[in-house]
Amino acid sequence: MKIFTIIGGVNGVGKSSLTGILKALRNDMGIIIDCETCENADPLSADCLEKGIDFTEETTLSGKKTLKTIIAAKEKDYYIRLYYVAVSSAEESVRRIENRVSKGGHNIPEEDVKRRFSHRYDDLLTILPYCSEVHFYDNENGFEEVGEYGNGTLTVTAEVPPKWLCDIKNLI
Repeated sequence: MKIFTIIGGVNGVGKSSLTGILKALRNDMGIIIDCETCENADPLSADCLEKGIDFTEETTLSGKKTLKTIIAAKEKDYYIRLYYVAVSSAEESVRRIENRVSKGGHNIPEEDVKRRFSHRYDDLLTILPYCSEVHFYDNENGFEEVGEYGNGTLTVTAEVPPKWLCDIKNLI
């Protein structure tokens, strides 16, 4: 089975950190492509699809690129798996990005983060129907799996779910 894994969420929520954790636990993530920092993300994804190689994209889910890749992957019989990670606010994302920059990491303009944060649910809901498997992680205080989605149903697995997960559940 060919697998297209998506690590999705707004800038600064911990997508790369979650990718590192998952990579240590799984052997089916294939080539890992960070769409934020990789200039060759589109050709790499297209090459993986053409060759039938498992691959993973870290992405904010904003724009149309992820949806186009998902549709192309579905046409080639890929299994689509999403790990969605979130924090409580745009301000928390901005703070984490500032911390990352102070350690030599890449910056994202604050206005971009806030814009993406305001559209995060729409971006997620656009791709959700295409996903075979979805895991939701809260990264407010370390990664905690808080929910799963499949067959049109979001199942909350956390005793006390984060507000953002409740918001998503109400939109589905």
